[in-house]
Amino acid sequence: MILQALAFYLFAGITVASAFMVIAARNPVHSVLFLILAFFNSAGLFVLQGAEFLAMILIIVYVGAVAVLFLFVVMMLDINFTELREGFLQYMPVGALIGIILLIELALVLIGWQLSPEALAQGQAPPPEGMTNTHALGGVLYTRYIYLFQGAGLVLLVAMIGAIVLTLRAREGVRRQSAAAQFARRREDAVAIKKVEPRQGV
Repeated sequence: MILQALAFYLFAGITVASAFMVIAARNPVHSVLFLILAFFNSAGLFVLQGAEFLAMILIIVYVGAVAVLFLFVVMMLDINFTELREGFLQYMPVGALIGIILLIELALVLIGWQLSPEALAQGQAPPPEGMTNTHALGGVLYTRYIYLFQGAGLVLLVAMIGAIVLTLRAREGVRRQSAAAQFARRREDAVAIKKVEPRQGV
């Protein structure tokens, strides 16, 4: 029990420190690296809670794909960070307002736990006997929260299509695939059969 408590405080402390350094680091590459460190320690917290599937998803999806993609984008783009920091003070009121809203939401969560202890006990309940953590998570997602889960998938799909449409630019001199022209092409238009005599050119 003492070893588990020490592991919890170690993972939680590193996670909080890494999250602070994500917003405090001057170099964006260092911020992404601290974000990856925070993800790894959050996965350790999930393992301590018995949620191995969520820990693996956090490492595979967020660290292996999202965070590494952020790192590549930050390293490949030529961003002038001096110009980005010039307008920092004008966004300070909006940032402070968002921070206050987040603090109010966290306070409401803590008050909800105090007013309804059974909700906290229900959230900490282990999976039923003979059922793994992954099985229990899938059962909850695809039964009780199936519509919300599918709705989140549709929102991500719309966001992906919107990003593609916004970044797609038609430039002259660039050859693009035309599926309609490919399907409409006939064999006679693409293939020419010629009979070549021996020892003669075409």
